[in-house]
Amino acid sequence: MGCGRIGTCGAIAIATAFACASPAVAQKLYKWTDENGKVHYTDKAPDPSRGGTQLDKQGRTVGRIEPAPTPEQVRAKEAEAERKKAAAAEQETLARRDRALLASFTTEAEIDLARARAVATVESQIESAQAYLAQLTKRKQDIDQRKAKLGDKPVPLPLERESEVANSEYAKNSDLVAQKKRELATVTARYDADKKRWRELKAIQASNAAAAAAAPSTAAAAK
Repeated sequence: MGCGRIGTCGAIAIATAFACASPAVAQKLYKWTDENGKVHYTDKAPDPSRGGTQLDKQGRTVGRIEPAPTPEQVRAKEAEAERKKAAAAEQETLARRDRALLASFTTEAEIDLARARAVATVESQIESAQAYLAQLTKRKQDIDQRKAKLGDKPVPLPLERESEVANSEYAKNSDLVAQKKRELATVTARYDADKKRWRELKAIQASNAAAAAAAPSTAAAAK
């Protein structure tokens, strides 16, 4: 004959557990399952790794004992906590950036002006570097011509050093031009993004202001 949900077998186990329990713990009974799936009723709390439930004299659940987390669960919880912490930090950074954006510019025209100034600065640096590259190109050509005139004769050491310096300067300034062009693209994109975000923030402010203005009217109409 089956024992049912708690049933005869469970009731007998509960009664036996209470009968065997000392007076000090007679009001506490625990139900837990071992690694083989066998259910136990005891007057002692189960091993922390198992978990279980606390029962009253009628076998009703009055409390739950959660099993201690596994190492994998601990690591997962820590990882989730770190993820939430990073997300909160990112949100704070974005909020701080939004506040700074609204504090820095009162109109779109101000953003356009700041963008134009920043772009002009970088473009001026690019022009200067490119002008120097043009000079270096002529210098390299002159050195190459002087080398060619030597024919099979060995290149004098001063001329060789001059050639090395010119080549090094040319490579360095070529890298500088490429770097400044990337910087120009970054500056342009940043101001475009700032302008878009500024518009969004202003729209949010306007929407909040409209909602706040409408709130008293809505409350009065509801009375």
